[in-house]
Amino acid sequence: MLVLVGYIIVAFSVFGGFAMAGGHMAALLQPIELLMIGGAATGAFFVGNTGKVIKATLKDLPKVLKGAKYTKNTYMELMALMYELLGKVRKEGLMSIESDVETPLESPLFAKYPIILADHHVIEFMSDYLRIMVSGNLNAMEIENLMDVEIETHHHEAMVPVHVVAKMGDAMPAFGIVAAVMGVVHTMESVGIPPAELGILIAHALVGTFLGILLAYGFVGPLSTALEQKAEESSKMLQTIKVTLLANLNGYAPAMAVEFGRKVLNSTERPGFLELEAHVKTKR
Repeated sequence: MLVLVGYIIVAFSVFGGFAMAGGHMAALLQPIELLMIGGAATGAFFVGNTGKVIKATLKDLPKVLKGAKYTKNTYMELMALMYELLGKVRKEGLMSIESDVETPLESPLFAKYPIILADHHVIEFMSDYLRIMVSGNLNAMEIENLMDVEIETHHHEAMVPVHVVAKMGDAMPAFGIVAAVMGVVHTMESVGIPPAELGILIAHALVGTFLGILLAYGFVGPLSTALEQKAEESSKMLQTIKVTLLANLNGYAPAMAVEFGRKVLNSTERPGFLELEAHVKTKR
């Protein structure tokens, strides 16, 4: 929603300012220039990326129109789930959660947390390392190294669409210049027409440069920033799980392990100690 609001502000400021200065809006309506810039950028997008990158980028773009996926409530649900899992382990032993981590979608324990269950990345990450803990074949340091590698891989994959969109934004001014040059070529071949008509052609040519810069810094570029923030949020969930599980492996009680995980969160989403404690109690 904020993306659309931002676009409206950009458009109103630029085009409204132009109109207030006495400019003629009709002069900026150049669909052919947009076709050149947009078409060239789209073509370059397909040329410069593999099929899986294109698919991932197109899949991620709609996410910027949605609000924050990982809110304070989401993190509290995650920590309540982990508290319950680790509490069960403490009371009944590691083998007591074997069926839960093997088939989390069918687990009554996981079913109490539908927000978390709907995120397959989080469930897969948590279940995999709980399964490793159940097997008992790795120590805390080995598990931590493995977690770091997986989180880095996840972050790298999430950042691929960010880089793709950023490169498209960087290319927009250049494609705008291409459109402008094509307009200048058309103007030069039209020398001999009345000066008034010649001025119109020159104005049309300059619109190409204007549109390329506007699209780059007002529309496409900010998308890469929004996608990057979404990627950072998803990694934060995995980091919370990592710190909580490692604290438990190092001998801390479930309540203290969850407290370790709470400290990982950004201040804007981090619940207070008493707030989280009250939330956990409601889930028991």
